[in-house]
Amino acid sequence: MIAQQDDEEAPLLQRPKQPTTRTPLPWNQFWILLFVQLSDSVASLTLTPFTPQLIRDIGVTHGDESQVAHYVGILESSYYATHMLTIFLWSQLSDHIGRKPVILTALSAISLSMILFGLSKTFLGLVVSRAVCGIFDGSGAVIKSTVMDITDATNLPNAYSYTPIPWHVGKIIGPLIGGSLSRPADRFPDIFGRSELLKTYPYLLPCSISTILVLIAWLIVYFRLKETVFTRPLWELIKGGFSRQSYAQPHQPSSNVLVNPGEVQPKPLPLRALLTSKVLIVTASSATMALFQTALSSLQPVFYATPIELGGLSLDPPRIGTILAAQGATFAIIQLVFFARLHDRFGARAIHLTCLSSGIPTIILLPVINFLARAHGTGLAVWLCVAIQLVLAMSLLMCYPSLTLFVRASTPNRASLGATNGIVQMFVSGAMIIGSGSANSVFSYSMREGHDAWLAYYFLTATLFLAIGTSLLLPRDPSVWEDHH
Repeated sequence: MIAQQDDEEAPLLQRPKQPTTRTPLPWNQFWILLFVQLSDSVASLTLTPFTPQLIRDIGVTHGDESQVAHYVGILESSYYATHMLTIFLWSQLSDHIGRKPVILTALSAISLSMILFGLSKTFLGLVVSRAVCGIFDGSGAVIKSTVMDITDATNLPNAYSYTPIPWHVGKIIGPLIGGSLSRPADRFPDIFGRSELLKTYPYLLPCSISTILVLIAWLIVYFRLKETVFTRPLWELIKGGFSRQSYAQPHQPSSNVLVNPGEVQPKPLPLRALLTSKVLIVTASSATMALFQTALSSLQPVFYATPIELGGLSLDPPRIGTILAAQGATFAIIQLVFFARLHDRFGARAIHLTCLSSGIPTIILLPVINFLARAHGTGLAVWLCVAIQLVLAMSLLMCYPSLTLFVRASTPNRASLGATNGIVQMFVSGAMIIGSGSANSVFSYSMREGHDAWLAYYFLTATLFLAIGTSLLLPRDPSVWEDHH
């Protein structure tokens, strides 16, 4: 549903003074977007449990255990680096050619990347496979824009109580696939022991399973997803250089788009016009939040896999996968049941700051868990602390839907939703590069003899307080920005 606008520069949201009812969510389209998010998250999280072991297997560390985290960070950063360079272009392009072609391109790239990853026998091959995914994967920001296209001010918070769920369901399915199906010839010799292919490529099976899910999502998008933006034939856009002249004459949409042919279509704004103070504030808040959350989440499986004597917990990939899956399952339930109610009761900013502050005890528990494991082994006390830490870490992820509400409220006009999301996502990707690469490298550095073992925790604490500081610039509620458009 797209509300009618009388002027092309009209505010994105015209909030009614006293909304009495909420518009029902358009589930006939919304479920498709959720399934695309699920396939994306399953694919990326399938890699998490076995990546440290894969780094050891290919021999790039030459047996130096302290270097595993360093190379895991480089591998993760290869995706975020290329993603950062292209995400704004894909998001801006979606304002011109539509959301659907960009989503289909992203799903194709994810499929190719996963197969390349499973077939790679060198560290360079792994980096290339993740870089390919990063270059062409514009789905994250474009799906957010599509959700904003099909919702309004009354049902957007309810929609964003669902949108993080696929990611966390993916945290259940992905790690289980990656942890249980890696090295299948060794773990299930009766079933896969005769497969020379799986002996040669021991991580191809979990990558292939995830690829099948992504290809199913591609087919569903191609046949069922309707376009949500006003578009022109591609040759006309190329001829006009994606300029404002491309929108000079009205164009009758096809029956496969969710656009009212009678409404006046706004024009996408140039980049300079998008860089308002509101967009810059929400971009800074989103980037610093991503910096901390990515640093913590990328360090978490490495911490679990690192030997106890070097500062970790000495867990194997199946157990790491089970832990991450349990975390995802619990958060999916909490998000669905509580986010919309908490938003209605306390507002987006209060949720964001409260959940962000839970990062403080989450960091403190990392050295506490290692200390208990050194002193008493991985007994009840250790697992109790791990459970508490997982619950606290889950609350951090509720920051993302809160910030997304501010992104929509900050957008100068409806036709620039894609570009605005692209700006935010570009800086978020940059922060993720720093977060994933730096956290693991600092952790690896701190494990070496003669270095401060707490360096990684100091780094996490610094990024957390930076995120809290920028979030204080947000208004008490997105409606404050909407009312002043």
